[in-house]
Amino acid sequence: MPHRRTPFYALASAYGAQMGPVGGGFVNAHHYGDVKAEHLNTRANVGVQDLSTMGKIDVKGPEAEALVNYLIVNDAAAMRVGAARYASVCAPDGGVMDDLTVFRLAEEHFLIVSGSRNRLKIRDWAMHHAAGRRAYVTDMTAAVAFPTVQGPKSRELLAALIPDADLVALKRWSFTWGHFGATRVMISRTGVTGELGFELFVPSDEAATVWTGLLAAGGAFGLRPYGVQAMFTLGLEKLYPAHGIDMDETVTPFHVGTDAFIKFDKGDFIGREALLRARDAGVATAWVGLRLEGEVPAAEGAAVTVDGRRVGHVTYSDHGYSVGAVLASAHVEKAYAVDDAEVLVDGVAARVSRRAFVDPDGVRLRA
Repeated sequence: MPHRRTPFYALASAYGAQMGPVGGGFVNAHHYGDVKAEHLNTRANVGVQDLSTMGKIDVKGPEAEALVNYLIVNDAAAMRVGAARYASVCAPDGGVMDDLTVFRLAEEHFLIVSGSRNRLKIRDWAMHHAAGRRAYVTDMTAAVAFPTVQGPKSRELLAALIPDADLVALKRWSFTWGHFGATRVMISRTGVTGELGFELFVPSDEAATVWTGLLAAGGAFGLRPYGVQAMFTLGLEKLYPAHGIDMDETVTPFHVGTDAFIKFDKGDFIGREALLRARDAGVATAWVGLRLEGEVPAAEGAAVTVDGRRVGHVTYSDHGYSVGAVLASAHVEKAYAVDDAEVLVDGVAARVSRRAFVDPDGVRLRA
């Protein structure tokens, strides 16, 4: 079965994108030839990435709020129109099916943006639980292109291109609307780089105009495209967990530190009883960052040991280009989930970090 292509596929390929599978039946840009340069430019200037492979699941109707609230661990009912929220979707046993973002478009209208590899799973899960409700679920993935513009100069660039949107007043985890030329776009102040950034929702049949417009105007701001590999290295420096890498249906939000987004007092939701049990009993491991000695990233699943005893395993490792060190994320026994604790990763010395390696207080996000 051939892989699907995004509306930006040809344009990104012409710019030198090296394509590969990203899940959900799609291919997308893995990199543009220099992951380090893409990473550092996004930290210093502004980068653009094609995230159109992510699932866009439209939920509307009189019971849309009730359905979304039942699917996610966060509280959809507490969202105002114009708000976005991070949330997990959990299985009945508390395992994380996906981590995603929910947008409230209107009182009876939501948009769920899922991970690429979980697009079909979450679509089918939402449709299954919509049965018998006055809520209607539509997969809008192919209809909506999704470029993300990230970096300290992202607001300045987009303000020049979308003059009818107040991007200075736009708070993180909120969205607004504006016009990119003649194209009406939704602009969300969200992203996974740890930088000031915005995600754009663009009609697919008008996507080419937006991409070419960004690149034409972006030269003055240092814009360059970046791919999936730079996205992961940027996220690793911020210690953002990724589904399918750091979490899956075998772990709960408590295992990866996203339990603050669980709203037990909102009422019933899928996985609530299992998550209450996990909260009350506690979990034996914690998800942490590691700073490794040497220049070689650790293998996925590499053993984390202390005094010759295995105390955890690596989930992802790569270069932290902004900090000049090899980094990793790992699940370790809670006794060793302590800042600056010394461990070995397949025999290589490493130190534990519970805080982001870059901008741990989130000052850049709040710019």
